[in-house]
Amino acid sequence: MKKEYYEVKNCKLAGTSYGEVYKKAWRIYLEEKMKSKRRVYLRSAYFNKEKIFLDIFWKHLKQKNKGDRERRLKFYYCALTLLKRSKNAPVIKYNQRMKFYRFYGKEMSTGDKFVVQIKESTRGNKYLMSIFPEK
Repeated sequence: MKKEYYEVKNCKLAGTSYGEVYKKAWRIYLEEKMKSKRRVYLRSAYFNKEKIFLDIFWKHLKQKNKGDRERRLKFYYCALTLLKRSKNAPVIKYNQRMKFYRFYGKEMSTGDKFVVQIKESTRGNKYLMSIFPEK
């Protein structure tokens, strides 16, 4: 399946250290959290405004080393923007019980490409699993 890149404008989080980037990303997360009463989610354009839960991403992120966390968090705002607005078809991968969607994005000002991975459970719930720059 062909990758379609969704172009996102000026959204890469700036910072020279993990602490700086983390503070900015966490502030964005808290803004989303204030919009819901229970679990933090956003609504996706591709999935016909279905909810994508954001809390599992932070657990996954804690498993990485600091350098990798910083590299991934720089694209956090880009990823949320992509999920909210993009209707580009993702690349779909299947696991034993799970279904994974990979959305591809491109930050317009720098040209950096990134991948956003969504996991769909057997119940049909969708979770933001991972964000990482494309090699």
